[in-house]
Amino acid sequence: MELTRESDDEQAALWNGPAGRAWVETQDLLDHMFGPLQDRLVEAASLQSTSRALDVGCGTGSLTLAVGRLIGASGRCTGIDISHPMIVAAKARAEREGVAASFICADAQAHGFAPASFDRIVSRLGVMFFKDPVRAFANLRCAATSGAELRFVAWRSAAENPFMTTAERAAAPLLPDLPARRPDGPGQFAFADPQRIGAILQAGGWAGIDIVAVDVVCTFPAAELDRYLTRLGPVGVVLETADARTRSRAIDSVRPAFDAYVHGDEVRYTAACWMVGAHAASALAGARHA
Repeated sequence: MELTRESDDEQAALWNGPAGRAWVETQDLLDHMFGPLQDRLVEAASLQSTSRALDVGCGTGSLTLAVGRLIGASGRCTGIDISHPMIVAAKARAEREGVAASFICADAQAHGFAPASFDRIVSRLGVMFFKDPVRAFANLRCAATSGAELRFVAWRSAAENPFMTTAERAAAPLLPDLPARRPDGPGQFAFADPQRIGAILQAGGWAGIDIVAVDVVCTFPAAELDRYLTRLGPVGVVLETADARTRSRAIDSVRPAFDAYVHGDEVRYTAACWMVGAHAASALAGARHA
């Protein structure tokens, strides 16, 4: 595992701190919940046995390992993430599951990839956190071979994904320190606007841009709801350091807000995302949206 540390901004602090630890500790829940999105992404990517694939924002490695299993020993799969705790977890997971994959702890926006070293670049909800997304996608373009495929899934708007903001909306009266979401800033919904996605990719050197809306039903066991709302997202970050009384009051206030999503023994919601495709080429093409 290569370890490089080019970035020292607030995203690095977040993902190497409470958010990174939470994702490692809830790896099983997140992989179950985002499994249908990952399946759609793997199906859409043109993976071959000889593919040299890069998973951007790989987290604890679920997509990296899925791609690695698919392309087998003849190809090569690498995951990159800014979070040291998640990269450590991903490496351990690859060794445990016997999948040949390598991992880089670095900011993909600035990492010095070998030129033209990948013919497939994929990401499951991992490309919305760049401080300078044009620079990031330009750097990925340099790492790609001519004609290489880019395929990623990103969230659409917060308005189209009410489940994702349920906890913070319910907890806001009790947790005044909840961080505000910044439109177009690094974060979950930074790629809500498809026109912005197209402009970023074009400026970064990508062509044949295709942006399609997908709606995917995601689930997780209802027994895991408390772990979800207390460990993940802005509420989870704040509750990690909250006193016991505030934590208890927040949980009691937030849990009922999820009642509409609880169906028997499972929590169920629709993830409103973009499935984005492009290829690396010298001539840029305009984006088309569906």
